[in-house]
Amino acid sequence: MKKLVLAYSGGLDTSYCARYLSKEKGFEVHAVSVNTGGFTDEEIASIREKALQLGASTYTSIDALEHYYEKVVKYLIYGNVLRNNTYPLSVSAERIVQAIEIVNHAKKIGADYIAHGSTGAGNDQVRFDMIFQILAPNIKIITPIRDQSLSRESEINYLQENGISYSWEKAKYSINKGLWGTSVGGDETLTSDLPLPESAFPSQLVETEPQEVKLMFSNGELVAINGQKDTPVRNIIALDNLASKYAIGRDIHVGDTIIGIKGRVGFEAAASVIIIKAHHLLEKHTLSKWQQFQKEQLGNFYGMLLHEGNYLDEVMRNIEAFMTDTQKNVTGEVSVNLHPYRFELNGINSKNDLMNATFGNYGETNKAWTADDAKGFIKIVSNPGKIANQITHNHD
Repeated sequence: MKKLVLAYSGGLDTSYCARYLSKEKGFEVHAVSVNTGGFTDEEIASIREKALQLGASTYTSIDALEHYYEKVVKYLIYGNVLRNNTYPLSVSAERIVQAIEIVNHAKKIGADYIAHGSTGAGNDQVRFDMIFQILAPNIKIITPIRDQSLSRESEINYLQENGISYSWEKAKYSINKGLWGTSVGGDETLTSDLPLPESAFPSQLVETEPQEVKLMFSNGELVAINGQKDTPVRNIIALDNLASKYAIGRDIHVGDTIIGIKGRVGFEAAASVIIIKAHHLLEKHTLSKWQQFQKEQLGNFYGMLLHEGNYLDEVMRNIEAFMTDTQKNVTGEVSVNLHPYRFELNGINSKNDLMNATFGNYGETNKAWTADDAKGFIKIVSNPGKIANQITHNHD
């Protein structure tokens, strides 16, 4: 039989693919799901059971949490990446790591085919196909949903005709949860004016009493919360569990899709938004103005290329090397106050705080120059303006 690896989530589209490709096309289907956050052991067990019932020969769950953090999330923090100043790339970043793990598994078992359940109307088809084609150009990509332009109804009918009677009632809201945030899609996000209702978000407000949280960073990585040290991945999960109870990190992102149309999606990302903002505040105290300027440009560029599936371009490794180097002095503690629906950054404490210089206090006193030094400096830096004003004034 022809060996095929299917990127399998357990949803309707990939369930159709599992049954169709094994029964109708005669493939030896090896279903694979990649956990980049959001899957419990019980959910993975349920996904496994369904995959085998649908006709898959094997099912494999790959735990990619640490890999996801080390290869992607870490650099999103270093770069303070918020797409369109809003979205922390919660889902698009996951797809890259999932695609890489899928293709590696296909190579490992000697599969000649890879399949996924993407439609022809979204970003994921581009991300998956690009990674597959670059890393395994000899493996053929099969996409039944896209190729057959299938509707949900036709997929459900096919499965029911084949004795598969799972409940495929379409949820009012599409939820996709991962380590770096949760996307929320629904009827409102298909419009330009309607907000998502409170009930659409999976995390509801349960804490109303303000709380201070202290985040410790070491070389740009979150290493402790309130003095409790742990791995960055576990700290992200712990902070999200804490801050999501305040319904923090909700928003709606409007962006340009890879295929050229505008897209709108809701999300909640309590931990990622707080971490990015706290990290950025610490950088303001510990980096030079030109480091911050260049990081802003490259961080934005890095996020755009990642979002559009260009993770494997060598320029991404160049940017990662730059951003890693900038984190040498980004060590210290950031105080954050949590409130219902919002948070406040109180301040930082760091041995590398550039405000601790002995040159003087901004707007108050100076200790390293005289009044005449200041006057001479101002006179010199005024020269470009003086010259331009003189020339243009003479032309009036």
